[in-house]
Amino acid sequence: MTVLHLADEGEAADLAAFLSRLLHYDRAAAVRLQASGTALAVFGRPPSFEVLAIRAVRLAKPYENGLDVTLDVTVSAGELLESVDEAGATARVPGVITGPPWAGVLPPRGGWRPEPGLPASDVLRGLVLAAVAEFRTRTEELAPERRGRSELDRIGREIWTRTVGETGLPVRAVHAAQSLGFLRGGEPALFSSGPWLRLRTPYGSVAVRRAGLGALGLSVR
Repeated sequence: MTVLHLADEGEAADLAAFLSRLLHYDRAAAVRLQASGTALAVFGRPPSFEVLAIRAVRLAKPYENGLDVTLDVTVSAGELLESVDEAGATARVPGVITGPPWAGVLPPRGGWRPEPGLPASDVLRGLVLAAVAEFRTRTEELAPERRGRSELDRIGREIWTRTVGETGLPVRAVHAAQSLGFLRGGEPALFSSGPWLRLRTPYGSVAVRRAGLGALGLSVR
């Protein structure tokens, strides 16, 4: 079985925390792993936010036998989490699964350019808190007969599809970054590549297509 040697205990703990958060939103979550050299990228898609979440993990070496080859597989997030040994800073790669459709649609590796206008992290956290409060207030004000799933979804879509200033980044992407623990420190930055926007922080990234992940014209990798 393939064993990943993580750079240190901290990397192992951060990987476990990221997987745990994904599983909080989807107990059957899958993740796509891409490793080359001493870098591992872990991609997930928390369904509540309709974004791709990316956690970069530093490796001490790619595999147990030290072979300099690449890894690109889709696996169960739960099984990967169970294999993480924080004290030993290792993780075993579970058996490959048939990935969900999003696993074949990843942001490009290169061609990213900085985008202006992104507020500081404390402002972004404030936007999320305000949006959550607005959703709660508006839904609580609904008459009981109108408090159905379709009306709740309509209000949610209206709030979470708003953009952050003139950046084009939907507020739901910031909400995802906050919920996944990516906005806990350091200043975020915004990048674009083709139709993709990427909110990058020192703890992880959230990527979203301007036209939505379900749009036509996606590149499959």
